[in-house]
Amino acid sequence: MDAEVFSLRDLPEDRPVALLARRKVEGEKILFAQIRLLAGCHVAGHRHESEQVSYLVSGKARWTLGEPGAPGSRVLDVEGGNVVLLPPNVWHGVDALEETTVIDILSPPAKMGVDSQGTG
Repeated sequence: MDAEVFSLRDLPEDRPVALLARRKVEGEKILFAQIRLLAGCHVAGHRHESEQVSYLVSGKARWTLGEPGAPGSRVLDVEGGNVVLLPPNVWHGVDALEETTVIDILSPPAKMGVDSQGTG
């Protein structure tokens, strides 16, 4: 694989669920995605084998970490400038409280939670 340079604004945008727009670049061992969530966007709870880093560039979103009712589960409001680190197989879901831009990095690359929610 040769090094490549991408312009985010030129990458194709998909909308796997309502109120969410995504642009992504997938390498051999990592997935990068820029995600725009409009207020009210709901990303259903899910888990995946990939480790995930989510950097909230701007906005505010409510993260549910751990299945509701399970020991240690919690709900956190996360604002722009914060980073969420999700180890593999940690159950999580997100609700945008306002328009929010997120950079997600998954390793190894895999389908994202919104890919199994259906289209919007």
